[in-house]
Amino acid sequence: MLGRHACGLYWMFRQLERAENTARLVEAGFRMALTRSVSAEGEWESIITTAGCRQAFLEVHDSFETAPVIDFMMRSADNPASVLTLFENARRNARQVRTSLTRDVWEAVNEGWMTLRELLRRPVKIAELPAIMTAIRQQSALVRGQLYGTMLQDDIFAYARLGTFVERADNTARLLDVKYYVLLPATSYVGSELDNVQWETVLRSVSADRSYTWLHGGDNDPSEIADFLILDRHMPRSLYYCCCEIVDNLASLEREYHMRKPCHDMAEEGQARLNRLSIDDIFAAGLHEFITDFLSRNNALGRQIETDYRFYE
Repeated sequence: MLGRHACGLYWMFRQLERAENTARLVEAGFRMALTRSVSAEGEWESIITTAGCRQAFLEVHDSFETAPVIDFMMRSADNPASVLTLFENARRNARQVRTSLTRDVWEAVNEGWMTLRELLRRPVKIAELPAIMTAIRQQSALVRGQLYGTMLQDDIFAYARLGTFVERADNTARLLDVKYYVLLPATSYVGSELDNVQWETVLRSVSADRSYTWLHGGDNDPSEIADFLILDRHMPRSLYYCCCEIVDNLASLEREYHMRKPCHDMAEEGQARLNRLSIDDIFAAGLHEFITDFLSRNNALGRQIETDYRFYE
């Protein structure tokens, strides 16, 4: 497959995953802001910072009030990482690789873009936010469902899934960082009722509250929640699960092309590193420090995949 064609598939699914997770990030900030009895500007500033949009936001806004932040993250043309912009870019990539997609996948992407364009054609009202978040998740799920249900599981499928899980790992890590390092007001809140409510919000933001309850009952223990979202082998948004999927899809490309690349070693090293760690090890070293290191490694892996498979040639 041509590198630029593989690039289109990889980034199409990274952008779809990022659009969904940007919405999840906004939802997490919104729910956490509701736990505050004072101004929520600190929470929204944290969301913007975690999304990597701080400079772009400050170029058009002076303060981190609720409505401007939501509008910027969801639909603003000034934000290249807004949900609507990401979906538009994913659709553009889908058109470029149209011959590699089934009609069902293409129609799901196109329908998702049209649906969100209509929902986000005007600023989002706070009362409308839950319904719009639900619609974003549903449209993203439709594309994934058509991918699994209609595509051959060949190299095209592997590139699509690589994009999904490299991006998902990044976004799960960022959601954890928002909670523990940025949004928690002070270390004195650790273990408090506020701390527990925020951990529950993180679980809800990744649609993991029910599955966590199945495993752990109603006890929202911060250490167990962090362990679930970082090291659980069965939770499809945990960091470890994402690493395993990246390794598996790279192995599929190795079998397909009969070639092993440096990114395979990097992915396997990252998987083995998580396999050696316990949640106690992670908390002892510092959760924020662990997440920062994970994000750096994950970004380096993404760049190496692009280099090894010659995405821009």
